Amino acid sequence: MTRRSRAARAATVRRGLACRWGAVATLAGGAVVGGCVTPATQVKADMATMKKEGGADKLLDRGKAFASVGDTTRAEQYFAAAMASGADERVVVPMLLTVCAQDGRYRVAIQYAETYLKGHPNDLRVRFVLGTLYSAVNEAGPAREALRVVVDARPEDADAHFALGVLLRDSDRDYAGADRQFREYIRLKPRGSHAEEAEASLLKSVP
Repeated sequence: MTRRSRAARAATVRRGLACRWGAVATLAGGAVVGGCVTPATQVKADMATMKKEGGADKLLDRGKAFASVGDTTRAEQYFAAAMASGADERVVVPMLLTVCAQDGRYRVAIQYAETYLKGHPNDLRVRFVLGTLYSAVNEAGPAREALRVVVDARPEDADAHFALGVLLRDSDRDYAGADRQFREYIRLKPRGSHAEEAEASLLKSVP
């Protein structure tokens, strides 16, 4: 994978996180120290110790503190421990996805998102981010499937149209399909932050 392609994929994920959880996406905005813990067993090994430190709310606060200084490893561990202690998954999962994606651990984030969506299949925020994560690891099929679910369920979601358009353009080379998505983005957000790129990607200019 080239440096340029890595940067483009990272930008896609950051864009997806910012679209859905702007405040959360900046949670781990500091310098990254370490990486997310991939094996679930490693998280479980620290769970007992973390639980002794307090309840779900306290664990969640500790996770936020570690994320704020860029320690994504400890942040992930505390967020996972908080969820295991009863914290609301709908609150914690966005934070988990953010700290993992912050360090480029997209497959770890995908695992968290897929597990969460089994119990919350209608959470379109997480499904949208899942689509951008799959796109980041070059799995166009699952990415397309996730983004189409969002577009079909919420046709007014301009950012989902844009993300799907980028995927169709860059991965599928489906320029006609991408054109339709970009036009829909421009219609919904004519002055949106991606309007310039969407217009530049059209097969024909918008009158």
